[in-house]
Amino acid sequence: MRSRFRRPSRTKGVASCVALGLAAVAALSGCSSSDNGVGPDGKVEITIAGPNQWNDQSGSFGKPWEKLIAKFEKAEPKIKVKTNVLPLADYQKTLGTQLSAGTAPELVFYSAPHQPHMVHTLDDELKKPNPYVDGNKKWASLFNPKYYGPGKGINAEGKKEYLPFNVVSTGLYYNEKAFDKAGVKAPVKTFDDLMSACGKLKSAGYAPLAMDSSPSGVGWTIKTISNMLLDKYYDKLNVFAPDGSKGKNSEVTDKARYRAILSGDLDATKTPEVGESVKLLKRVFDKCATKNWSGITPSSSSVVNVRDFSSGKAAMAWGTPFGYGALAGVKGKVSSMPFPTITKGTTELSSDAPAQFGADAGGTSYMIPSTVKDAKYDAALKFLQWMSVPEHTQDWLDATGALPVLKGAKAPEATKSMAQGVWSEKMRVGGQPDAPKGVSVVSLYDGYLLGSKSLGTTLKALDASWHKLAEEQVKAHGWDDEPWAKG
Repeated sequence: MRSRFRRPSRTKGVASCVALGLAAVAALSGCSSSDNGVGPDGKVEITIAGPNQWNDQSGSFGKPWEKLIAKFEKAEPKIKVKTNVLPLADYQKTLGTQLSAGTAPELVFYSAPHQPHMVHTLDDELKKPNPYVDGNKKWASLFNPKYYGPGKGINAEGKKEYLPFNVVSTGLYYNEKAFDKAGVKAPVKTFDDLMSACGKLKSAGYAPLAMDSSPSGVGWTIKTISNMLLDKYYDKLNVFAPDGSKGKNSEVTDKARYRAILSGDLDATKTPEVGESVKLLKRVFDKCATKNWSGITPSSSSVVNVRDFSSGKAAMAWGTPFGYGALAGVKGKVSSMPFPTITKGTTELSSDAPAQFGADAGGTSYMIPSTVKDAKYDAALKFLQWMSVPEHTQDWLDATGALPVLKGAKAPEATKSMAQGVWSEKMRVGGQPDAPKGVSVVSLYDGYLLGSKSLGTTLKALDASWHKLAEEQVKAHGWDDEPWAKG
């Protein structure tokens, strides 16, 4: 079953309208899109609503997307696709409210807050052939199983409810011209090499690493660093299976991480690798980050301080694959690389665990609300099926830097490193926990990074925030009765 909602028969709706005969004029509105989704002109209009991940425009996902939509509409002249670009700051609230009220459009961004019954599940559809691929027997077979295979892209009930258009990951963009001028060789492999590279880039007139006050710059850096240093605790922390029962998982689950916090196995003031991670974070910001980074307002969720990097002032920037489209104006070729590995040469607390971040289905993914039915449902499903064909989307991937989730599609040269090697594997430990509700991850570290707070003060506050987060999650997931959750 797709959901608790059943789609009324489209045939029945059409027959009813035919039966009206000459009386159709009096009830025209009852046989239009308000009944079965087909307008008076015989066309079906669907709306896709989500945040703009590709550029800083308020009304468009960019020309590559518009060309993609035009290509689909040419293939399906009876379907019109409207794109509703929502502000990054409040798209989740907007879509979540619409889903709850039953007023959401035909395709909504997958991270909108919702309950499973509010969207159609796609499991049954994925078992059927994709009509756009000759000889295809199962739609699901078109996807790379690493990203969208069994157990991937599922909700709390184990059902697939969203369809990914690409793979989400993160890495460091770098300007090849700046690296050549400074005599820096890419990729930068170790943390010590990064410190050296930042010195050379500064001498060449560049801000080594673009940073701003966004949570991404601080958050991605500290998670990557701490995941490497905490890797030695993987076996100790890894005590729950994916379903929450006692067992093991390929990565330490969130539940296991919260258990570690409340039990004292992970303590910001006592686990030495936590303090060391914060000190290495400060070294990155002192040696590499844009001057006055804390006062720079973020303008993109896809590339940190995109203005300085795209203008050529900065030589490197954290970014996602789909942020590549915003870098078209950069002088010099843009490439990408993983964050370097922290070795024992940098700190004795290292176990030489490689840098990881993870690449997975997500990024640009959409789902169909369960209130969508009849011709509108069919049109939305067709759009998702059409987007699942490499020949249809390759130009869009190349233009935007988006990494493919489909078999047979090629990764763009500039971003392919974000989905290669160990870097593309999910973090084993997950790095240091996030902030509790209402608290910015930047506020946990900026005092120490800017020199207004000591390391000890920072770690005490960090430990307190972790406990608050763990307690929130225990309550949210109903783990209150488990012994570890009682403190």
